[in-house]
Amino acid sequence: MASKYWELAGAALLSLALATPLSASTAAAEAPATQTRATQARELQDQGAAAGPAVDRGLEYLVSDYQTRTPSKYTADSWKPFAKALTAAADVADDTSATASEVAAAKTALMTSAADLEAADEGTFQTITNNTFWNDTSGNPIYSQGGGVFKFGDTYYWYGVHYTGAELYRANPTKKYDGNVSFVSIPVYSSKDLVNWKFENRVATRSTGVGSGANLGGAGWVGRLGVSYNENTGKYVLAVQMWHTGRGGHGVLLLQGDSPTDTFDYGYFQTQITNSPTTGTGDQTVFTDDNGKDYLIFSNREGRSRGFVAKFRESDSLRIEPAVQIRSGAGREGNAMFKLDGKYYHAASDLHGWNTSVNYVNESTSSNVQGAYSSEYVLAGTEMDYSHVTQTGFFVTVKGTKQSTVIYAGDRWADFAWNGIGYNQWVPITKTGARPQFHSVSQWQFNVTTGEWRVGPANNYILNPDIQADRIIVSSVRGWRNLGGSVTNVNGGVNGSRFALQVSNSGGVGQRIESVPAGTYTLSLHARGSAGQVVITGANGSQRTLGIPSSSGWAKRELTGIELPGGAATVTVRASSAGGVTVDQLSLVKTSAGTPAPPGRYEAETAPAQCRGTIDSNQAGYSGTGFCNGDPAVGAFAEFTVNSETARTATLGIRFANGATTGARPANLVVNGATAGALSFESTGAWTTWTTKTVTVSLNAGSNTIRLDPTTAAGLPNVDHLDVG
Repeated sequence: MASKYWELAGAALLSLALATPLSASTAAAEAPATQTRATQARELQDQGAAAGPAVDRGLEYLVSDYQTRTPSKYTADSWKPFAKALTAAADVADDTSATASEVAAAKTALMTSAADLEAADEGTFQTITNNTFWNDTSGNPIYSQGGGVFKFGDTYYWYGVHYTGAELYRANPTKKYDGNVSFVSIPVYSSKDLVNWKFENRVATRSTGVGSGANLGGAGWVGRLGVSYNENTGKYVLAVQMWHTGRGGHGVLLLQGDSPTDTFDYGYFQTQITNSPTTGTGDQTVFTDDNGKDYLIFSNREGRSRGFVAKFRESDSLRIEPAVQIRSGAGREGNAMFKLDGKYYHAASDLHGWNTSVNYVNESTSSNVQGAYSSEYVLAGTEMDYSHVTQTGFFVTVKGTKQSTVIYAGDRWADFAWNGIGYNQWVPITKTGARPQFHSVSQWQFNVTTGEWRVGPANNYILNPDIQADRIIVSSVRGWRNLGGSVTNVNGGVNGSRFALQVSNSGGVGQRIESVPAGTYTLSLHARGSAGQVVITGANGSQRTLGIPSSSGWAKRELTGIELPGGAATVTVRASSAGGVTVDQLSLVKTSAGTPAPPGRYEAETAPAQCRGTIDSNQAGYSGTGFCNGDPAVGAFAEFTVNSETARTATLGIRFANGATTGARPANLVVNGATAGALSFESTGAWTTWTTKTVTVSLNAGSNTIRLDPTTAAGLPNVDHLDVG
């Protein structure tokens, strides 16, 4: 997405072929985690790259990064042009007399060929879990709000804003933090699979200059941004809202860097976009069309009743050209755009201070992104829980080898909201009929290679289960149909959450779940107050009831072994008397495996396996429904019970992840009570990076115990499963 390489790729390759000889080698080199380049005072380049020698560290950085690619991972047809472009780019990077135009051409050719690389396999499914705070591959918090994900070459880059309030809310998400939107930085993360994100750099900080001697630290507001690549200059241009009294008030700040992870410098500050009735913008994102042209999607700042599409100037992307209005009506914010099956879709949320709402969509009625659009309608699937309790953030379109999927990236912001755990909620959008469909899932799995997605094993099929969608006290809770009596959301949910659901006077509520797969489920919730009950009804009319006894404090209630046929299901919550029962954190999760595990596989989270620790699901890439996160202690073991038809020698495959920075974690392998050997679970680099250690042991006929017994206070790595071959 966010780069327009295609049209100039052929010309760029020809330019490089004429300007530079082919290198004899493209030996691998380690790419730095962040990039340092000499900051220089630049005159604004109105007409593309300068003709003189370039001062640009970006190409060298990109070449170093792409030299780490391995030919065996890609098809031969896609690797050949990439290798040629990489060789030519390496020569330009080594040429101290190369002009800025030659550097830009080298970048464009390299980015184009990298974007066209085709994986030699069909990829793997990675798990996205919502309703949680996300970490990067080093285990540090991801602070990225009001930004976007853009694909440059073969890599996705996620830019957003880090605010002080994000730190406060993550540390204690039990209250509002009004006004805590002080700017900290704009971090950038990289990923190949859109699930595992590596921190790269802070492309802008409070000390970043914004012209006229001012800096970002002096701004009253910084937010809502996107990044594009300009082929003419070879620069990556970041467009972000800024309000700065020292720079004339509201406007769009344009910063530029030499690579996606560079430290960006000042380019221009544009206070007025022609045809907008106000200075600055209301909300904004960056959209790049299939032909590579970049656009700013925004609303007018005051009232936000109009939506606009404005093109970035092609010569250098340092100006926003006159805008074209595509919508008018009620005030909207979170303006963003995606393209699916040849149509453009402008989406936005209600205008009420970063709180959640449905998504309102205008779709194009022509093939022109700045052409005519339909009247507004509600995006299907966002009604029951206000877009998975979010506001519109941005979209990522993935064109896989089997299907195209749009990822909706919704925002939950700490400031004003206090509406659930986690800032970033990502769900898939597909199109099976005339209009797109929003799939509100708490957990799902995605294959970035094929573009396929599927519901995750720990998905909660109840919508608005934490009663966080409504921003005020209401008498009809979003996603739940009143069945009589008194119904409301009340302040003070379980674990310090903002709201809970209360039904009284023999009243009740019900939620129809449109479709659940056939299987066995567990229904759980937290409850307090008077007695009540929850009834789950399957598509065939079968019912199971969970009784809720009265309780003065919060207590968890659970009903297991619920057999449901495929199809619709209904969850009903009722008060048993005039007294009120209050419930929160309702959950309906499928516990039977959707597909059978491979023969000989034993999951660490499935009985009779034992885990001296917790069963967690917060690190992507595990199989089954979770993994064993052992306590940090000697003897905090993980144990499996393995059956064997005969006495034999077997090969064990222990799948684990060790993201600790303290090195390997040793453990004894204990088989049937006797130590069979010592194992060392080396670092895998990240908790989301899983690997398998194999070892040969002797098994008895019948039942056997396989125990991993840690010998240091660090305990075990995270243990996913045991394969017995």
